[in-house]
Amino acid sequence: MAVSLIPDYVFNDYTAITPAFLRERGVTLLLSDLDYTLAPKSQPEPDEKLLDWVRSLKDGGVTLEIISNNRSPKRVERFCRNLGIGYVGHAGKPGTRGLTEAMRKHGVSAAQTAMLGDKLLTDTLAAKRGGTLMLMVEPKGGPVGAWNHVLHAMQEPFKRACEQDKRQ
Repeated sequence: MAVSLIPDYVFNDYTAITPAFLRERGVTLLLSDLDYTLAPKSQPEPDEKLLDWVRSLKDGGVTLEIISNNRSPKRVERFCRNLGIGYVGHAGKPGTRGLTEAMRKHGVSAAQTAMLGDKLLTDTLAAKRGGTLMLMVEPKGGPVGAWNHVLHAMQEPFKRACEQDKRQ
């Protein structure tokens, strides 16, 4: 079975994704990568902008859960504790185990779930394989290191192929 690497939507920043946008698409659970999606990897704790966005999701009836491949649970635990949300660590993206675990935990289907991330080969592939809506953002803090510069350059044609590009 062929799986597309083209995200459903591309945004400059996570703040463009509102509860109304998600509800219009039937989404009640938003799964999100952490590093480079919600914050640069160098940022140890959520900033006020992220805390406000998470509050707006909660107030709008959308549950947020972090799905991270991060090897160290300390960063993810600390970040999520400060946000007041749950997480699935060692999620195994592009596998779907982490997504499935989170959906089961919250009692929702793939049709009620969206995945937010910044990488095609982990976040997008996991979302597409898991049957969820894929929302892609530009990496927070930009690509760091030679490999990330190459990786992000390789993603550009796929992001440009997205018909729902919300970058400005």
